[in-house]
Amino acid sequence: MKTIRVGSRASKLAVIQAEMVMDAIRASHPEVHTELVTMTTTGDQILDRTLDKIGGKGLFVKELDRALLAGEVDITVHSMKDLPTELNPELPIVAVSERAQPYDALVLPQGVRERDPKQPIGCASARRRIQLQKLFPDAEIRPIRGNLQTRLAKLDAGEYGALVLAQAGLARLGLEYRIHRLFSPEEILPSACQGILAVQARAGEDVSYLSGFHNEAAMLCAKTERAFIRTLDGGCSAPVAAFAEKLEHNIRLTGLYVSEDETVRLRETITIPAEDAPRAAAELAHKLKQEANR
Repeated sequence: MKTIRVGSRASKLAVIQAEMVMDAIRASHPEVHTELVTMTTTGDQILDRTLDKIGGKGLFVKELDRALLAGEVDITVHSMKDLPTELNPELPIVAVSERAQPYDALVLPQGVRERDPKQPIGCASARRRIQLQKLFPDAEIRPIRGNLQTRLAKLDAGEYGALVLAQAGLARLGLEYRIHRLFSPEEILPSACQGILAVQARAGEDVSYLSGFHNEAAMLCAKTERAFIRTLDGGCSAPVAAFAEKLEHNIRLTGLYVSEDETVRLRETITIPAEDAPRAAAELAHKLKQEANR
């Protein structure tokens, strides 16, 4: 029996996401055995600084990439929004999941029904912070790091009055009941690829066992969003965002660009033929950056 070793971060959410891939492999290829291999990444270990201060998104994939290149695992599973826009060509994305709900959610402490305006709102990215400041101009927006359970523990201990978290992660952990309010894309544009899982493998390897997992529509939306943020060098801490939706033969893309000094904030939505979407996304990013620099 063929065995596929699946590499994952060790957090509860990451393990659940890896198990989703493993379940899909077993469902479509019952002859394939799967084995989970977990590891702690540098990004999981350093929690006292924001990602832009310690090296960005790559800190969540460095150890997994090393294990994959060394042949210690056969595939790795990631939240696609955590992947850097520039990947090692030897480790391509070979499959992505159907997109879960991509929206951001406001979560309050256990048993609390209304947000305390005197307490800070915790979030982990400049993208969220900038959009939250427009929605809640009088609120203190404070950084927060750690896995989802760690953040919720800090919230429930009274360190924050609310958190902004991804709906998809809460749902996968069975914690959707904690959501006080969902933000529409008009209120908070989601992170590029939020709600999508990505699987990486070594280039040239046979990954036909992932055929039952892969979703082509989600892949197209992901490529489009990543083209936009790549053009703007958008990492985890960069105040840029992109959200693509598949509409039959077209893609509707909304892009957000904020200048480095955060004084200029531009947002635009375009509808483009699906086959042309990544190129058009890059062009939109160029256009917004040029307008901001005028």
